[in-house]
Amino acid sequence: MTSPTTHPGAVAASRPTTYRTETVTDERGFAELAADWGRLYRRCAAATPFQSHAWLHSWWRTYGRRGRLRVLLARDGRELVAAAPLMRVASPVPTLVTLGGAISDYGDVLLDDERGPQAAAALTEGLSAAARTALIDLREVRPGAAAERVYDRWRGPRHRVPDSLCLELPAAPMDGLVARLPTAKAQQRVRAKLRRLDALGVKRRTVLPDEVEAALRRLLELHRLQWQGRKVTGEHLRTRFRDHLVRAVGPMVRSGDAVVTEFRMDGEVVAVDVTLLSRRLAGGYLYGAHPGLRERKADVAVMLLDACAEHARAPERGTLSLLRGNEPYKHHWRPEPVHNQRLLLARRRTAPLLSAALCDVAVRRRAKELRRHGQERKESGGGGRT
Repeated sequence: MTSPTTHPGAVAASRPTTYRTETVTDERGFAELAADWGRLYRRCAAATPFQSHAWLHSWWRTYGRRGRLRVLLARDGRELVAAAPLMRVASPVPTLVTLGGAISDYGDVLLDDERGPQAAAALTEGLSAAARTALIDLREVRPGAAAERVYDRWRGPRHRVPDSLCLELPAAPMDGLVARLPTAKAQQRVRAKLRRLDALGVKRRTVLPDEVEAALRRLLELHRLQWQGRKVTGEHLRTRFRDHLVRAVGPMVRSGDAVVTEFRMDGEVVAVDVTLLSRRLAGGYLYGAHPGLRERKADVAVMLLDACAEHARAPERGTLSLLRGNEPYKHHWRPEPVHNQRLLLARRRTAPLLSAALCDVAVRRRAKELRRHGQERKESGGGGRT
């Protein structure tokens, strides 16, 4: 189901343009957008793989709830020039949030770069109309994202707060990444680890499109084995996540938005990795590795980064993202810390919703700080029983 409206856009190429906005509210309508969405996605340089139609539509089929879909579109005639993949939630306040949820590292809207400010103006007006009854909450917005152009144009109450931390490296070959290490000794250690992988006979191959489903099932099996008995993201072990990953990554491999790599040793698959690709970045999303690799002193992190660096090489692709998370092993490579942003947009009549959301952010941040301080005290022996 769609709800269309029209409004005048700016002048483009010396001719007046009228954009039509509509809202898709059912799964079938969202599915039928695949071709149009794909063309728009290719014309939005800031887009990440998490804004691809395959990823978002699969996510909705797995995690969405009936009646909540709100995909806002702007068209020039039949051509899609802007899109905001949203859904409505009721808690803690009525809000429109981006699709993708916690398993997506970046959230954003899509804007046709060839339309310049006209596309941004059309989407902003559409979002402004939607904000009459709900707060707009855009999570995990990467610096330089298309959503920033909407935020800059917003005329009502708005607020920007930090979101998750991502760590980023330049999209360089492995030799270039090794050269970033601070000392010659550190560089020598990594080169020794690469030689060790060669000596063990670890070979990698890119999985063909018709092999993706089997490879992903193997990945998740290895992922479960490697984390057995340790703290792990529980969602990655669920059947619904497997269904989403298989359904999304297969089409993404075919369109060049993902690559699946198998690592074999003695003829057996010992690791599988998924790297997601867009015009400007590559991101190592998820892997599974057999515990026996570590027992044989194979450095899995070096093995994966070597493969990811190879996939990241493309003319416009300047970033190799380690995605969200501040794990110590990532800092070994001297990455640049980059904070995602949370962009909150309201109208005057919905400004109280913005205030309530900011209070909720402050409470959650304070609770997180208290938990962190408590953990630090416990680890230093300053809290609890020993």
